Amino acid sequence: MHDLTPESQSAPQPAEARALWRFLTADPDDWPRLAPKVTEEVGADTLQRIVRATLTRIGEPGTVTDSPDGLIVSGSRGKVRAWAQVAPGGELGALRIEGARYTPPRRRLRLPAAVTWAAYLTLVTVWNVLTVWTAADRASWLGDMATLAAFYVIVEGCGAPAQQPRLLRRTVEAGALAALASAWRLPELPYGQGALRLAAGLALLAGSLWLVTAARRHRWRTSLSRPLRFPLVGTWYIVQGGGRVLNHHAQVPEQRGALDLVALGTLGTRTRRGRDLGAYAAYGSPVHSPCDGRVTSAADTVQDQKPGEIRYQPPYGNHVFIDTGREIVKLAHLRPGSVTVAKGDTVHAGQLLGEVGNTGNTTEPHLHIHAERDGLGLDLEFTDLPERLYRGRTIRA
Repeated sequence: MHDLTPESQSAPQPAEARALWRFLTADPDDWPRLAPKVTEEVGADTLQRIVRATLTRIGEPGTVTDSPDGLIVSGSRGKVRAWAQVAPGGELGALRIEGARYTPPRRRLRLPAAVTWAAYLTLVTVWNVLTVWTAADRASWLGDMATLAAFYVIVEGCGAPAQQPRLLRRTVEAGALAALASAWRLPELPYGQGALRLAAGLALLAGSLWLVTAARRHRWRTSLSRPLRFPLVGTWYIVQGGGRVLNHHAQVPEQRGALDLVALGTLGTRTRRGRDLGAYAAYGSPVHSPCDGRVTSAADTVQDQKPGEIRYQPPYGNHVFIDTGREIVKLAHLRPGSVTVAKGDTVHAGQLLGEVGNTGNTTEPHLHIHAERDGLGLDLEFTDLPERLYRGRTIRA
């Protein structure tokens, strides 16, 4: 198919890269031998269309190399990312090729959470000193307090405070008490002429309260045929979920009602000391079926990502998809080797499906769950959780 030799690879590469290179440079008649499982599952004709489209996109393939972003297939006109697994016999056991040209991401400087929250603390402190503690009259003081309250409403209501270090979080929240302490000056202050300042502060506070309330009460108005059973046990925190402001999944139609759930430890934090997978309270937690139904897809062999990094993998990673007869319920990012069911199995609510992992499009161990019907995400409801579900809510199940 293509006249290339292994020497065209610039450096020793992992087995996945070598297997993918052999596959892409082989004649299609050899694919059943080089990738029997992939050829059987995808179909020879479909697989040939995918490879042809890839080669049209990148030109003549030259190398397949490993990188922090995944396997990179380089050609004469461009690059694409890919993910592959090698079977015990050395043949290609699983394959996914991204359907767009690969552009290396711009590496941005990411400040540690401690630095971010220290800057936040400094901002709040300066605000306290320069405004509420130096207000010349009561109206100005009330206006400044309303503005500061609006700031806290946005940060606490639209953010996910449990994602931040507990000590810094509590220190920052203490800034609110420091601001309130300035009220001792009120009896000595004149009423003043700060009506405009007061009106602006109250308007900001009202706007922030409306924004957070609307986002938390948002519904897509597409309901499940029947409520689900919450699939986890323990204390969990919703880091994504709710209206558009609170849920980055809202931009994907089938995932718009999704929830991302992380576990909280005894001190209300997601992790213990360290950055390894075992430091996360969620990692390895049992995941139970939220409904009765038939498994339409299950994966168990995708390897965990390193926390804080995302290599190109199938987006859901290890997963279980369940057809209830009315909708598809999807649970994703499960731990490799933990999935207990296979495609075609019948499952019942409460049955063990696997464990929380860090596979797929994820930066830390968590469970992704959503339900969809006809390509549109549904509002999630759980029989054992009657309250609304939104980012920032703590669940005790």
